[in-house]
Amino acid sequence: MEDDKIIALYWARKEEAISETDRKYGSYCRSISFRILNDKEDSEECVNDTWLHTWNAIPPGKPEFLAGFLGKIVRNLSISKYRAGHAQKRGSGETQALLDELEECIPSGKSVEDEIEGRETAAAINRFLETLDAESRKIFVRRYFWAEPVKELAGNLNISEGKVKSQLFRMRAKLKMHLEKEGIAL
Repeated sequence: MEDDKIIALYWARKEEAISETDRKYGSYCRSISFRILNDKEDSEECVNDTWLHTWNAIPPGKPEFLAGFLGKIVRNLSISKYRAGHAQKRGSGETQALLDELEECIPSGKSVEDEIEGRETAAAINRFLETLDAESRKIFVRRYFWAEPVKELAGNLNISEGKVKSQLFRMRAKLKMHLEKEGIAL
């Protein structure tokens, strides 16, 4: 079913919207969540929560790109679940590696002082991504937004793991400089 028809089902408050969303985007959302949580049950819970969040968001919202909308919700829910489960200890999984890699570039989110600050940071990162070539942007987004492991990322893009790691290292340094210029990172 086309995205606009699925969105129309949400607007009409038809429960079929959820089953159609799951049919079209379920495996996509499960893979994002599983990469972050590495736990099937927790991932399934986050996907189900994603459907609930989507039901509550549409209407009034009307996403232009449904896959990205769903991906962002499931990613954020999964990261929150990961952080809640690892609040007392630092794990050694892929998600912790992602957070550690970006920790030096992006201001800490420990205080919930202001959502505006988070939006400014997101806008600055988007401006940074616009400065990258297509391959670098793809590597950055797949690694830090979709939580794709370096080995898998390299295989999917037919490049070496070393190249992926060095590009990520250079991009993090450039991101840090970009955020410092914009007054976001110290």
